[in-house]
Amino acid sequence: MTDASSVYQDSLPISSDTLIERLEAEGYAFDLFHHVPLRTVADSKLVEASLGAHQTGDIHIKNLYLRNKKKKNLLVVLEQDYELDLRGLGPRIGMGNLSFGSPERLLENLGVRPGAVTPLAMATGCEKGVTLWMDVAIRDAGRVFMHPLVNDRTVAMQASDLQRFLESLGVSINWLEPF
Repeated sequence: MTDASSVYQDSLPISSDTLIERLEAEGYAFDLFHHVPLRTVADSKLVEASLGAHQTGDIHIKNLYLRNKKKKNLLVVLEQDYELDLRGLGPRIGMGNLSFGSPERLLENLGVRPGAVTPLAMATGCEKGVTLWMDVAIRDAGRVFMHPLVNDRTVAMQASDLQRFLESLGVSINWLEPF
């Protein structure tokens, strides 16, 4: 299986380089960091200190690609330490029982591989009917640290710019209150 690093970005529907060029062309301010591939929140926490000076309100995220029995796909974006009750989430948001989507479906519907899931993948997900749910803490954050479609890079951009970018794609953000 091909890994989720930038070495294989040209096999994605949208390469990380193309996404970064688009963000730059559309005038979004962000910082780009290169690092070892990060596959988990635990991996990410090991390199957080090297990702520039953190400011009050900055947030690191985790991302879950989920499906229900009716084959509806969703991306859930949470503050990295949020402890999610997966069994309780589906009924709470009207999606029934949820489970993790396969790596093949992840690539098909969000255009990324495991370990590189990100709200920026909605550049592909919006065309595939993926529903986006984001932790309300992200709405009120300063900068959001996330992968730009690959897991050996991190982009830090203002939460308001992330929201504006997603809206420019035609993505409706569903805000998830803590429970």
